[in-house]
Amino acid sequence: MKIFSPALSRLARLRYWRIEHWEKNPMAAQREVLQDLITHGQYTQFGRKYQFAEIFNIRKFKETVPIHEYEDLKPYIEQILEGEESVLWNTPVEWFAKSSGTTNDKSKFIPLTRESIEDNHFQGSKDVLTIYYNDLPNSDLLMGKGLVIGGSHQVHPLKEGFQYGDLSAVLLQNSPFWSAFIRTPELSIALMDEWESKIESLAQSTINEDVSSIAGVPTWTMVLLKRILEISGKKTIKEVWPNFELYIHGGVSFTPYKNEFRKIIGEGCHYLEIYNASEGFFAAQDRVDEEGMLLFLNHGIFYEFMPIEEYGKENPLTIGLNKVEIGKNYAIIISTNGGLWRYLVGDTVQFTCLEPYRIKVSGRLKQFINAFGEEVIADNTDKAISEACAEFGLTMIDYTAAPIYMSDNNSGAHEWLIEFEKDPQDLLSFTICLDKKLQALNSDYEAKRHKDIALGLPKITSVQKGCFHEWLKRKGKLGGQHKVPRLSNERLYLEEIKIINEQMSRESELKN
Repeated sequence: MKIFSPALSRLARLRYWRIEHWEKNPMAAQREVLQDLITHGQYTQFGRKYQFAEIFNIRKFKETVPIHEYEDLKPYIEQILEGEESVLWNTPVEWFAKSSGTTNDKSKFIPLTRESIEDNHFQGSKDVLTIYYNDLPNSDLLMGKGLVIGGSHQVHPLKEGFQYGDLSAVLLQNSPFWSAFIRTPELSIALMDEWESKIESLAQSTINEDVSSIAGVPTWTMVLLKRILEISGKKTIKEVWPNFELYIHGGVSFTPYKNEFRKIIGEGCHYLEIYNASEGFFAAQDRVDEEGMLLFLNHGIFYEFMPIEEYGKENPLTIGLNKVEIGKNYAIIISTNGGLWRYLVGDTVQFTCLEPYRIKVSGRLKQFINAFGEEVIADNTDKAISEACAEFGLTMIDYTAAPIYMSDNNSGAHEWLIEFEKDPQDLLSFTICLDKKLQALNSDYEAKRHKDIALGLPKITSVQKGCFHEWLKRKGKLGGQHKVPRLSNERLYLEEIKIINEQMSRESELKN
């Protein structure tokens, strides 16, 4: 039914003045958000503990409330699950988004209130449409259907009165009735738990739909698109869906995948990055041809930014929007209408523009390599591998890297495991190229590589096809929200993946 599409398109176009208002008045918007949060929070157990009734400005808020990580808020969440009311927020909590960090086997249960669902996640989704239409006013996006590749959508009872699922599940269950007319696939497929079967069902059920957009993590979206091309016998997605015009991506850097997506989809597609997590919908790209995502400043979230050198200090410094600098790495700290107070998300961001405030995700606080003072972050390695693959005509499926520590006879180095679509003919030449690209991007790495004194040439292993998929599967982490850790300062994940690769290599040899 396309009866809703023209009306929704008009509404999306007419909403842009709302975005312009907070975009042009960022400080005022953030002060209003914090005031509203504290007004609600003062009637909670948390608010009474930290005397919210006596907080009248940002400085007092930061002095009074400590920074929290998930483990710090976990006792409050357990109180909510025991049936206590007004613990972190003063309206009922009935839903939890189950979020498992990339490098953590334990699940986190992020409380979702009606306010965080409506005024943050749904508001952010509406603003993405409005931003897109404002940038491309002649778009017919909503005349077709949107294909959303979420994670494991199944919703489960947690305790009496509470339900949980990944974020996409919760939003799907709470979405308005009319969204079913502009979305595909049908609910029974969207709710499938088993990821490998789900990809096949997604492909078979959507191939004959009029799909105009896809939203999903690049790694799993690529798997789906390739399967659709196999079934259809077409060369590009534009041949399958002629009205396809937008791919919305997030979760991991798109940089290493961009060229392959353009080849698979074909000409005439736009790409838009969003920054949406269980904890909140933070930002979205507002210019399809420019890097950087517009920070959402009026969506029930108050932001602080911690210079990463402050991480781990007893009283770390945080700054507001008025003091951030372009190109510097900050850990993002949020207070939300879901009851997260001065919560350390774990991502690092860089500002790409200050008028308006635009950001890009540069990595994770706990995903980096700094074993020798090289301070390598995922933003560096994503760009380096993308450029090296482009130079050699290669397609990278996934990768991870970790340090090789110094020994009596050898300097340190970085070890990379890379899964290619097709292995490079000369792995050593590719390694040298990647090393040079990384040196050009990171002066600290370049200094440590000087004459191989502190760091030697990286060691790269081209792993078996499906190796990272198998690692995720064994960890119980198959699905759209789960990602391979790009970097680690320890070798645990790399060694686990190496063992799987060796097993797969032996099996391959036996078959041959």
